[in-house]
Parts: sequence; structure tokens; C-alpha cells
Amino acid sequence: MTIENAAIHFVKSTLSNQTQSEKNHLMGQPRFHFEPQTVMQHLRQKIIGQDAALNEIEKMLHVVKADFSAPDKPLSVTLLLGPTGVGKTETVRLIAEAIYGRPDAFCRIDMNTLAQEHYAAAITGAPPGYVGSKEGHSLFDETAIAGSHTRPGIMLFDELEKASTEVIRGVMNILDTGKLTLTAGTKSIDFRNCMIFMTSNVGAHAAQHYLEKLQFLPKKLQDICLKRVSTQTVIEKMMYRKFDPEFLNRIDRTLHYQAIQADTLPQLVEIELAKLNQRLQHQKRSVMLTESAKAYFYQKHDIRFGARHLARKMRTELEPILAIYFLKHPEKMILNIDADTEKLLLKD
Repeated sequence: MTIENAAIHFVKSTLSNQTQSEKNHLMGQPRFHFEPQTVMQHLRQKIIGQDAALNEIEKMLHVVKADFSAPDKPLSVTLLLGPTGVGKTETVRLIAEAIYGRPDAFCRIDMNTLAQEHYAAAITGAPPGYVGSKEGHSLFDETAIAGSHTRPGIMLFDELEKASTEVIRGVMNILDTGKLTLTAGTKSIDFRNCMIFMTSNVGAHAAQHYLEKLQFLPKKLQDICLKRVSTQTVIEKMMYRKFDPEFLNRIDRTLHYQAIQADTLPQLVEIELAKLNQRLQHQKRSVMLTESAKAYFYQKHDIRFGARHLARKMRTELEPILAIYFLKHPEKMILNIDADTEKLLLKD
């Protein structure tokens, strides 16, 4: 049955709210108020060891800021590839924080929850005749997607490779037209003022297995092998096996995040420590770690599990010590932590 255009309600951003005189006055001026340099400064302070990917994101932000994107497409479509715990999702959070002042100011859909084809309705809404069809409900946060005239919306499809083929097809329609008409036909969500990000671990295990096999070769031979077949080549091969060319052809940028290297771990400890002290700030408390205590967290760290594992170790081993100490000594505002080779120690 054909749906008349008049029956469809579009959820739009505030792009069309200005009068023609206001538009003329602002002609030539960028409508987006964020500064790419400021966003990138925020990113480079928190995302370590991903210079190539961040350079591409900086280019994308400048294009969005310049505001001459195709009118019938999202502002940008970026796929972030790489192993777990390397900063893919965190990148999107930090962009949202830099633009909106809040790290949760974006719409995130965990594709891991949409692994079965019948979950496609969670994206497109209930079909006609089913409960909720008239309301046109879906998982999308329409306000975060729409953004505003001065700030772009932000959308994240997390762990893309775990979604069903039907769900991926729905996402492809968004990338192609900049819109998603819900199954009920009563509403369409507008993505044309939105930066779309997608993350995926596809190929990460194959790349890690490839590196592990190369470790048995002499260093010079390892370098020759990596020059002929890089880990990026392995990942891309798996990516083309997982996703159809029609889908990949609608992605503007595919960025490769590298595995966390051992020499970046001290910086990551400093970042996690700063986050902890920020949370303690509302109690006017702080924690200080000696160099031995910092080394306790990153020495013997398995880099396969990335920064997330390091953060979890601090959460499960350091935070209980802080909690017990501050509950026993509510008058204390500062706690110094040292460590030996086996455990963390309170320092007088």
C-alpha cells in the first residue's frame, strides 16, 4: 500500500527555523559554532597512540564546519576499526563532550543487542498492526540525532559487525538517503544534520593471530612480512568478507585504530588517574600515586586487552582501598599510594 507524503511526519533539526533575512545576514559565516582545533585538542589529550586516525577525524571536522556537505546525506559517515580498548567509542564520547559539554550527548545503539534479524524492528519501529506501531517508537534518540542549527547531531552504531544483515540494510538506507522512515510510515527521522560514527572489531582477532605467528620469525623477516602484508591489509580483507561492497561504498572514511603499545601505558595511567581525581573532586579529596604505584598498573599488562583492562584494574584494586580509607578517616582529604611488586600500599 502506498503511503502518501502528507501522512509522514519528519523529525527535523532546527535548520529551517531562521528567516530569509537572518540567513542572508549569516551568508558566508559558518553556522556550526564548534572549533575543530578545540575538539582535536580535547581528543589528543585523551586518545593516545592513534595519530593517523585522529588526523583523519580532524579533516572530517573541518569539512563539517565548512558546511557544504551534500544536502541529502548525513554530514559525515566514519567507520572506526580496531581491537577492543583502543579508544574507538571513547573518541565519539570526547567529540560529544567537546561540542556539547557532555560526553553522553549523542545517540548510541549497541549493535550487539541486534544480532537477530527479528530485532530489526527495534531500529525501524513496530510494523503496522503491532503494539506501538502508531507511536512510531524506535531506539533512536531523535534530539541527539537532529542536533541544532549551530551544532551537529552525533550518532554511533557500536560493534557494527554483530548486527544482523537486516539491521545493516536499515543502516545502509540511512547512509544513502540521510533519512529513516519508521515501519509504521507515520514518521521519518532526519540524519542530514548528523555526524554518523560506526565502530567494529572485525578483523582484529585475525590481525592479532597474524602478529603472534610472526613473533617466531627473526625481526628482519617480521618487518619484510609486515611490509608485504600489513595488519591493516588483514583487517580490510576480513571487513570485505563481513560487509557487502554496497554498504562499504557508502562510508566516507574508514579509520584504523592500532593496538595499544607498551610505551603508551604510562600516559594511559595518568589519564585514568586524572579521571578518578575528577570524580573525587566533589568531595574535595584526591589521590596521589608514586611512580612505583603507577608502574604497578601498567607493568605485566596484556596489551591485547587495551586501555579498558588497565582502567578496570585501577577500578577493582585501587578504588576499594580509597573507599575503605576515606570511610574510616572522613577527615582525610588526600591519600598517597605506593606499591611493591605484589600489591598497593598506603603511604604515610
